Amino acid sequence: MVSPSEFAQRRQRFLETMGAGVALFASTPVAIRNNDVEHEFRQDSDLFYLTGFDEPDTLLILSNEHPEQRMVLFVRPRDPERETWDGPRAGVDGAKSQYGASAAFPISELGQRLPDFLKDVRRLHYRLGEDRELDDRVLGAIHDVRAKARSGVTAPREIIDPSVIVHEMRLRKTDAEVETMLRACSITREAHLRAMQVARPGRHEYEVEAELLRVFRANGSERPAYGSIVGSGPNATILHYRKNDRLMQDGDLLLLDAGAEYGYYASDVTRTFPVSGRFSDAQRTLYQIVLDAQLAAIDAVRPGATIPGVHAVALEVLVKGLIRVGILEAPLEAALKAETYKPYYMHRTSHWLGMDVHDVGDYHVNKEPRPLEPGFVLTIEPGLYVAPGSKCAPEWHGIGIRIEDDVLVTASGHRVLTDGIPKSVAEVEQILAQRPASG
Repeated sequence: MVSPSEFAQRRQRFLETMGAGVALFASTPVAIRNNDVEHEFRQDSDLFYLTGFDEPDTLLILSNEHPEQRMVLFVRPRDPERETWDGPRAGVDGAKSQYGASAAFPISELGQRLPDFLKDVRRLHYRLGEDRELDDRVLGAIHDVRAKARSGVTAPREIIDPSVIVHEMRLRKTDAEVETMLRACSITREAHLRAMQVARPGRHEYEVEAELLRVFRANGSERPAYGSIVGSGPNATILHYRKNDRLMQDGDLLLLDAGAEYGYYASDVTRTFPVSGRFSDAQRTLYQIVLDAQLAAIDAVRPGATIPGVHAVALEVLVKGLIRVGILEAPLEAALKAETYKPYYMHRTSHWLGMDVHDVGDYHVNKEPRPLEPGFVLTIEPGLYVAPGSKCAPEWHGIGIRIEDDVLVTASGHRVLTDGIPKSVAEVEQILAQRPASG
């Protein structure tokens, strides 16, 4: 887990990079689920990255203009009555003693105090457009400062998005972040292994999903990193399938895309396996093509490589395989140029991974693909999806396969953080053969 000292180091790096000015970061708004019931609260990733503070109704100020108040938190005050209902709060004192704020105030005083932090500040670092209500309060504070111009006070003249700095920081993982992600991946491994034990013909997809959630929580995961995809049979060909309510049948493949979140860091893993225990010949053939593509793409991950380059490696293996089995027509170059593979492989191979499952960070620098660097974490997830009714031989119809792992770029190459979750044909069938009779 990330220590308080690392949070402090992050704030210091941000301030050094920011230079002159004041930065504002707000918590995620509380969302109402129905009537007076709230959705589960998860802190804004940027605010948590800089503080470790996970309460709603929070505003963080980082300032290079106020030497005595470089970190200020506006928070919910202590309230014994509300804490009886909703749980303990850090309060103003806890914001200072537990989270390192040099000053803290009740969030109710934001309107009164914010103009003071913007006086004689030329540059405000604030992300407009995320929260309209807060935008109005910030712009109102700027207006209040402008109203005092005759007394010699100046208001901010520039508003700059601070996420440009924070997201560059988040892209490069520290040792503590990698260790936290490894824990998320370890929990995910246990959940996928359990899913392979319980998935079988005659059970519903949601029964597998329930076991995933149970294992996540039983091992300390706060929540899934994203909505789990549990797609059997033809549902495996739907990229973002969410209903998870089909009764699994003999001969089905089950595509399981699920990852735990731990300490605000995500894992993201997909495995595909036959619920009956053994792949059919057609399933095995396409599965091996996807696995070969994934292994080749992982092998291409190293400093200086690019995500488009890694994608191209996976794509070539996939297309060669589709040509070999007769789903696509040769030659390879023509198939790639005409993108005749798109009905069967329509997504990219990788995305950044970190605090968010589709994590922040630019994919291009100066309009060129960004070279990978040590500390970057990305997914490698090729797939093939032959929907029912596709323009190929019926033997392939209804087969959906994706294999996904989380990969850290290292100084010498890469490290697969999700290593140990079975994925070769022999490993998968061996695990399934060892299932107890009743699951």
